[in-house]
Amino acid sequence: MTDTAWEPPLAGTELEHLLGALERLRTTFRWKADDLTAEGLNARLGASALTLGGLLKHLALVEDYKIAGKFGGEPLTGWDDLDPDDDDWEFTSAAGDRPEDLYARYDDAVERCRARLTADLAEGGFDRLAVEALPDGSRFSLRRIVFDLVEEYGRHTGHADLLREAVDGRTGEDPPHGWRPVSGHFTLPRA
Repeated sequence: MTDTAWEPPLAGTELEHLLGALERLRTTFRWKADDLTAEGLNARLGASALTLGGLLKHLALVEDYKIAGKFGGEPLTGWDDLDPDDDDWEFTSAAGDRPEDLYARYDDAVERCRARLTADLAEGGFDRLAVEALPDGSRFSLRRIVFDLVEEYGRHTGHADLLREAVDGRTGEDPPHGWRPVSGHFTLPRA
């Protein structure tokens, strides 16, 4: 057992380690994006169009898509404004969103994904296969979907490190001990 809710176990099962890694990345990303104004959420580095606001919206979409859409074959919840013809829509449209809406969209998506993931694991564990098959008949396992989430967060948490440091100098690998989000309603994982 560790003394912080977002830290994976020191020794545990594959399930505990993989979900612990995902929760640690979610929490670290959320800490990097926390408590910013529209100006901070829209700050860019050099020629890159990437912003923390865009990352919040993108990762919210990834949370919903990976478990509900790709694995469960369900329609996405709360994405009526999604432009399916624009591959960068979530990144570019975030600039027009209010900070409280970006935080709420992300926090809600994480809560939905956690609930779906818990239910899917209870119904068949990591070996459970996606509802819909690919054109060749193969299907994703839940294990593969969770690994994909960890990969996505790993990449974008690194981006968030750089963006947040440029906004106000915040650095660090993990949130400080006792950190709680200021903005939105992100729920920390259980210790």
